[in-house]
Parts: sequence; structure tokens; C-alpha cells
Amino acid sequence: MFIHIMIVQGITRRLKKVSKSFDAGLELIIQDHESNPHDRDKKHNMDFVEILLSLMHQPNDVHHNDQNVIDRTNVKSIILDIINAAFDTSSTTVEWAMSELLRHPSDMKRLQHELEHVVGMNRHVEENDLEKLSYLNMVVKETLRLHPVAPLLLPRECREDITIDGYFIKKKTRVIVNAWAIGRDPKVWDNADIFDPKRFENNNVDIRGKDFRIIPFGSGRRGCPGIHMGLTTVSLVLAQLVHCFDWVLPLGMACDELDMEETFGISTPRKKHLLTRPVYRLAG
Repeated sequence: MFIHIMIVQGITRRLKKVSKSFDAGLELIIQDHESNPHDRDKKHNMDFVEILLSLMHQPNDVHHNDQNVIDRTNVKSIILDIINAAFDTSSTTVEWAMSELLRHPSDMKRLQHELEHVVGMNRHVEENDLEKLSYLNMVVKETLRLHPVAPLLLPRECREDITIDGYFIKKKTRVIVNAWAIGRDPKVWDNADIFDPKRFENNNVDIRGKDFRIIPFGSGRRGCPGIHMGLTTVSLVLAQLVHCFDWVLPLGMACDELDMEETFGISTPRKKHLLTRPVYRLAG
């Protein structure tokens, strides 16, 4: 019993230390925004932290009291939620994209050729290169179509009785949207279970919630607030991996032998982590 108490106490101390470290980092982010306010007379798109800080100074009219909508602790909590949500989702998407590219060497080669043409072989990919990489964009879209990180979007509650396409939905009904099934619907997608980035060539299919054929981030005002950050992170990391390295499967494994089984849950990661060997390919 004594040993168990000591272990718990040790874990508690470490958690407090980590929490204190996180709080200090978040405080630096907030202080930086507070000490460098943008001139609101100029055209400026407020970033996420600025919007949260602006809400700190708005009264909470709902309860008709002197409390603000959110306080400093709430701001830190929301920022931390956004950061945490980006870690697992982005890494899972990159792992699926690499898995599909390894199973389809011609798509891997086409993406590498695009990177060689746009970026060259003497420097690394930078964020401002991404808008010029059209095939990279197609690969990311196709990955999110087949492997949405959140297969079931966050539940919604119907606010009133409504009939949609002949289906009656009663008020207060909890609605859960299956983004995984939508992305693989054979009525919408040709060869729905096949990885084929070229399906997005010469079309403007939107993955930010405006096109209901593919909605990995949800849709509407309660869609994922981290869409831009997520897409930028996944695109940049994937581009760097494919640009800097050739990738070889272990033990002479053929590309069609790669296990693509997924674990279904709140998210859909690979059941077994991807194992592959990088071979550096940039000049120098």
C-alpha cells in the first residue's frame, strides 16, 4: 500500500510540473498578443487567440451579471484543446497518406516529380510552396476521403421537427454524421474504395465543409476550427517526407502486402504502425 501511495504521489508531482510548464507557455502566447495589439483601424484578420482575448472583455449577457463570457483560464484551456487536437489527428493523417503512397508507387513518384519541379532538390519545402503543389493537395484530399480522422462527426441535436428527403427527424433527436461512409459512398464516388488522387484533378471539390461529398472537418459554424492549421500541418509534413526521402518497406515486403487494417473508434488510426526505411534523396 505504501509503495502504491508513493507511486501515485510521484505521478501527481510530475503532472503538476507538466501543468505548470504548459501554463507558462500559454501565458507567453497570451502576453505576446496583449503586448503587441494590432491596429484595428487597418485591415487585419484576427487570429484565434485575438478572438478569444476580445471575448474576455465582453459581458455575459445571458446571465445578466458582471461576469465576462470567458476568463483567462478559459482562454488557456481552449488554446490547449486546439493544440492537443492537432497532434493525434495530423500524425494519423500523415501516416495514412504515407501508407497509401507506399501502396501506390506511381502516385508517390508523381508527387516527388511535382516537388522536384516546384521546389527543386537544393532546399526544403516551405509553407509558401504549398499553394503551388496541386498534386500534393489532391493526395491530401484523397487521404481524408478514405481515412477521415474522426469517422463520426461530433453529435448534433435537431432544434425542431423537420423532414429531409422524406425522412422525418423529431425535435431533440441526436444526429451523428458518418463522414467515413460518406467518403466511400459508391453512389457518389467511382471506385470508392480505391486510392486515386487523380479523381480530384480539374475539379474544385471543397473539403472545408461546403461540399457534402467529403466533410472530414464537418460543416457550418460548428465545423472544426483547426481546418487551416490541420491542412497546412499535414501538407507540409507530408511534402517534407516525400521530398527529402525515398521510402522502402522492410524485409523486401511488396507494396500490396502492406497491412492497411484500421482501428475504428473516436479516431481511425492504423491498427499497426507503419514501418518503413527512409533513404535521403536531396542534393548534398
